[in-house]
Amino acid sequence: MSVKYVAMKLISFVDKGSYSNIVLNDAFKEFYLTAKEKAFITEIFYGVLRNKNFLDYMIEKNTKVIKKEWIRNLLRISIYQLTFMSSDAKGVVWEATEIAKKHGIAISKFVNGTLRNYLRNKDLEIKKLHDEKNYEILYSIPQYFCDILEKQYGSENLNQAIISLKKIPYLSVRVNKLKYSEEEFEEFLKERDIQIIKKVDSVYYVNSGLIINSKEFKEGKIIAQDASSYLAAKNLGAKPNELVLDICAAPGGKTAVLAEEMENKGEIIAIDIHQHKKKLIEENMKKLGIDIVKATVLDARNVNKQGRKFDKILVDVPCSGYGVIRKKPEILYTKNRENVEELASLQLEILNSAADILKDGGELIYSTCTIISQENTENVEKFLNERKEFKVKTLNIPENVSGEYDKLGGFSINYKEEIMDNFYIIKLVKEEKC
Repeated sequence: MSVKYVAMKLISFVDKGSYSNIVLNDAFKEFYLTAKEKAFITEIFYGVLRNKNFLDYMIEKNTKVIKKEWIRNLLRISIYQLTFMSSDAKGVVWEATEIAKKHGIAISKFVNGTLRNYLRNKDLEIKKLHDEKNYEILYSIPQYFCDILEKQYGSENLNQAIISLKKIPYLSVRVNKLKYSEEEFEEFLKERDIQIIKKVDSVYYVNSGLIINSKEFKEGKIIAQDASSYLAAKNLGAKPNELVLDICAAPGGKTAVLAEEMENKGEIIAIDIHQHKKKLIEENMKKLGIDIVKATVLDARNVNKQGRKFDKILVDVPCSGYGVIRKKPEILYTKNRENVEELASLQLEILNSAADILKDGGELIYSTCTIISQENTENVEKFLNERKEFKVKTLNIPENVSGEYDKLGGFSINYKEEIMDNFYIIKLVKEEKC
């Protein structure tokens, strides 16, 4: 099957509600593809998702009604190549025409004419969008989200914030120090001529995805993880022999950081609301050589009813996900203002429930993979106004991590950070009663 047919199929799945990372991984398992073919599919697949509003706008500018889904996706891919990749224009048009020809001469002529017409008008149309500052089309960012970004970062930083979210992400992996060392991993990279783009403690951003297929990855010596989520878990400061709770823990990346910090001594209760995610946590812990984790199915809102109190709690709550748009661009088309309001309420409920079962003197991390202040600073501020026994504690953020502290002392990894996921982290301590 042509790689473009595969990409067209994957785009259709995401349009119908599937998660981009899952359908892409499934495709790589289903089809025999070379490394070059995988790279090309990844580029055009995510490229279309990141720029879907722009591509559909340009298609509508140059066509009438398109009834067949595959034709729209073929045009999306082709226009993406013609606009955002250094592809040979004639080659792109020819290939699209040949694909369409298999469905009839009339369709092939339609595709050919549409793309040639786009090429004639492309520069003028793009200039017009820039002049009008039509970011909703130009960068495929919903207007309400543009408004949120402008409110949070100011109009002078809006363009930079939008462009930051559109960057192509690098693969990041963390060294599992229970099985491996950073020195061994760096030697592994050197032998394969893989470059380190950025390093945050034991998390490495690299310029090759091939290590996911390596023996070291399969044996649990390295684990796929972003440095942002790593820092959330690291800052909890879990110690050996403590009783630690990890809320909404699946798939277990942050749980593994906690276990490593605890030297695999003590006990971690890792909860998730879904049974299949409990199994995922258990499988990952086994792979990583961790045996202090007990995975449990539980609604995080009811965690205060389970009967135990904890030394440390990681409260990484369900969120809108706007901090991981680089990796999951479809979020821009599936979320809205109402989702944020509902999530903020849920997050506060979970945080209060967790706070009830933290020991006096215990510490808690509240974190999200979103940049929305309503889910971050505003939520924590509401919590602190009600729970006077909690105080903010200083975080340890490495110097090579960019972002900003909020008025409470929480840290937002935001548009200033070139490589890592956007994330919010704040540390709270429950003062001992006199």
